[in-house]
Amino acid sequence: MDERPVLVTGSTGYVGGRLVPRLLEAGHRVRAVGRSMEKLRCRPWAGHSRLELAQADVLDSESLKQAVSGCRAVFYLVHSMVAAGKDYASKDRQAAQNMAQACAAGGGERIIYLGGLGDDDDGLSDHLRSRTEVGRILGSGPVPATFLRAAMILGSGSASFELLRYLAERLPLMVAPRWVRTEVQPIAIRNVLGYLIGCLDNEATAGRVLDIGGPDVVNYAELFQMFAQEAGLPRRIIIPVPVFTPRLSSYWIHLVTPVPASIARPLAEGLKNRVVAKDESIRKLIPQELLSCRMAIRLSLEKVRQQAVETCWTDAGELLPPEWPYCDDAPYGGGAVCEFSQRTVLQASPNEVWEYIRRIGGETGWYYGQVLWRIRGAMDRLVGGVGLRRGRRHPHDIRVGDALDFWRVLRVEEGRRLILLAEMKLPGEAALEFQLVPLPGGRTELRQMGRFLPRGLCGLLYWYSLLPMHNSLYAGMAKALARAMDKPILEGPVRFHPTESLACDLPKK
Repeated sequence: MDERPVLVTGSTGYVGGRLVPRLLEAGHRVRAVGRSMEKLRCRPWAGHSRLELAQADVLDSESLKQAVSGCRAVFYLVHSMVAAGKDYASKDRQAAQNMAQACAAGGGERIIYLGGLGDDDDGLSDHLRSRTEVGRILGSGPVPATFLRAAMILGSGSASFELLRYLAERLPLMVAPRWVRTEVQPIAIRNVLGYLIGCLDNEATAGRVLDIGGPDVVNYAELFQMFAQEAGLPRRIIIPVPVFTPRLSSYWIHLVTPVPASIARPLAEGLKNRVVAKDESIRKLIPQELLSCRMAIRLSLEKVRQQAVETCWTDAGELLPPEWPYCDDAPYGGGAVCEFSQRTVLQASPNEVWEYIRRIGGETGWYYGQVLWRIRGAMDRLVGGVGLRRGRRHPHDIRVGDALDFWRVLRVEEGRRLILLAEMKLPGEAALEFQLVPLPGGRTELRQMGRFLPRGLCGLLYWYSLLPMHNSLYAGMAKALARAMDKPILEGPVRFHPTESLACDLPKK
């Protein structure tokens, strides 16, 4: 086997996060690339002996050239829709151009790209047109590119599966757009991974555009009914109407599912396009057992029930955190940081307290003021934010980059520290930190620290208007945490000013 590494971009995303360990299992050397080294280091496969970690940004051509250098092949699995919003098409165009140039300069032999199905005509959605354009750009250079075109990917944690799951579970009666009758050819995530890995050593796939799909061609209404049957739900009543525009569909998806409107809209626009494989020659080039839609849904639901979702669509996205959440001093070069800090001494060890801190959010909730948290999540959702509905990937495992309700995990130090950055709609930037300080006699000081970098007068008014609520919420959370642990509070909760930080440093780049 060729000992040169295989580069995987998007290695902390939904597909890339599953591809890396499977490449390692197959005996390949892998160079996993991401914008955040801390996010890469927290992946369960990060310590593998055949794995290299590299920091690079596809929009930074120089860092990309360094990452590609010496690699025999590149898996291109990045998409700017989550990070760039409306500007995703131009970002993806620039990123693809950078990758084509980097591969040409770095001596790579193959590019393998996973994009979307769809005929490039006037009726194609902007989202699918952008995915097709990326494939053309990657294939325009001297390095042969394989363009795998997939429709809907069915797998626990995928955006497509989460859309299907939430809509089917929450809406027994659907007044739906006409796209519910559009034909689609879904493919299971395990079959997608099988094709990606199979292309690596199959020269017959080089320089080709290949459609990948499962064995079933269905419409979305049939998928909803199939999901309902597998989930043990009554048959869904679906009434197609002609008045739903993609914009209205995206708002409805935003309100009912965890997918925010900024992502839902381009996805909804693509639902009008029939996405069925025209050329299925890849089935002969890379034979594998293709899972039916029903089996893919069944296996995905089983993963959800077992709380064994390997990666989630929320894993993707930029994690280049600001500097200010990492220092306890309120003054900061970028502006005045407002803070509210509270300390509580518990008759419990740091490890005992950590077991409850690490479960915060999702199904566990926030231990206190659950109604207030839900109201805040609903308000955020109404103004286009992510809300609480994203939940968390796993009920107790937590790692850097995870989405946690309307927060993003910035730092995890086991038994010691957790820092969250708010992704809700705010007139500024907010961070929430939990610190655990060991004390003699098996005691622990729990520090809860909220920090806010306001944006103008609105930001200051927002912060000071919520200070009384912070006081009640933090104290209630500490007391409820102690009750959940069945451990006594020895001191506090009381306010304090954090003059010393456990680690007043910046994230490792």
